[in-house]
Amino acid sequence: MRRNRRFIDENKLGESTDERYNLAFKRVKRIKGFYTHLLVFILVNAFIICGNYFGKRSENEVFWRWETFSTAFFWGIGLVAHGMSVFGRNIFFGDDWEEKKIQELIEKENKEKWE
Repeated sequence: MRRNRRFIDENKLGESTDERYNLAFKRVKRIKGFYTHLLVFILVNAFIICGNYFGKRSENEVFWRWETFSTAFFWGIGLVAHGMSVFGRNIFFGDDWEEKKIQELIEKENKEKWE
């Protein structure tokens, strides 16, 4: 896929901006790759699970068995690993999460004092 750079004036930008653009472009490609992986995961596993549920089964056959969900389970482990490689280990609590939360609570407390 070709990068669209028509909005960037090459004469005004230095190397550092171009390097930042390339890093951001690679990051966006990795995020897009993860979301594509997630979509394929959902579609394929929905097909497998629905096929097992609506497929021809005898009345004695149980839907809730290991074979029905094993693909989703093991592929899900791989999907989590892919997500961690793209978004990092601190998806929910980033590096500066504590500081942001402290500031938020201080601002909330100050706002309540003045009301």
